Amino acid sequence: MTVKTRSNIAKKVEKDSEEKQFLAVDPDEITKLQEESKKIPYKMEIVWRNVFLFAFLHAGAALGLYQLIFEAKWATVVFTFLMYVFGGFGITAGAHRLWSHKSYKATTPMRIFLMLMNNIALQNDVIEWARDHRCHHKWTDTDADPHNTTRGFFFAHMGWLLVRKHPQVKEQGAKLDMSDLTSDPVLVFQRKHYFPLVILFCFVLPTIIPVYFWGETAFIAFYTAGTFRYCFTLHATWCINSAAHYFGYKPYDQAISPVENVLTTIAAVGEGGHNFHHTFPQDYRTSEYSLKYNWTRVLIDAAAVLGLVYDRKTAPDEVINRQVASKGSEVDRQKSIM
Repeated sequence: MTVKTRSNIAKKVEKDSEEKQFLAVDPDEITKLQEESKKIPYKMEIVWRNVFLFAFLHAGAALGLYQLIFEAKWATVVFTFLMYVFGGFGITAGAHRLWSHKSYKATTPMRIFLMLMNNIALQNDVIEWARDHRCHHKWTDTDADPHNTTRGFFFAHMGWLLVRKHPQVKEQGAKLDMSDLTSDPVLVFQRKHYFPLVILFCFVLPTIIPVYFWGETAFIAFYTAGTFRYCFTLHATWCINSAAHYFGYKPYDQAISPVENVLTTIAAVGEGGHNFHHTFPQDYRTSEYSLKYNWTRVLIDAAAVLGLVYDRKTAPDEVINRQVASKGSEVDRQKSIM
């Protein structure tokens, strides 16, 4: 299946109602929203509970990193890495490419697998994650963007989680039709049982498995495979909101902030082709050169071979080439391949 670009190239193609939930709005709508935002009294309010929670998390992660380097058994090191990868898949292949963008379809067993892996990452349930992400694509770099990059690198990275949401984020998010997700029984189950699921998958199992199978201490297992791995996964995801909007190349659309950044591609198991992704948000690969560090595409393609995934959407090569010629940069395209 083919996808639609956010640029004028694809305006001749009719958008269906589902796609309108995450395709970028027209510039006139952006201007209108920004003018309305000026009339809204807003002062950034710190959520101190979150500040303290993240402070404790990072202190625990620092201890976990020390243990991972100097004290943990090799099996625990490997297990911690695998937990990071599979938790990452729960975000990238699940919450992001499958549920936020509908860039491919998955059978019920695959959806259950991705939902369970998503709990390892502990980044809100899929429905809430997808709502924020669709809002981000629809209103990129405006007051309705949850992690608006115009508020600075730190805000885009994690600061947005330390303050109250801007009223425009709440208003525009509430307008999104999320019925495609709220009617999914797999996601309804996750939302209903989210607290016990994330406690089990994010912290309990990562602690118990190393202790039971290879005799790791519970203290080391909790802080390495649990706390450090969780904190690292958060930063890998956050880098897409921050670094992948600041440092890199713009082969497909020079007018937008998202960039191609290979380091974030590696850290976030394949999500760093961000200029491509914001230009072609329905392409399941999220990158023109998807097999380069893109473990998420490898997972999706492998699942397709097994019959667990189907209807993978891609942007046609001719559309990509026209986009580069009209709004992008062939020089940046070649640099991003390297």
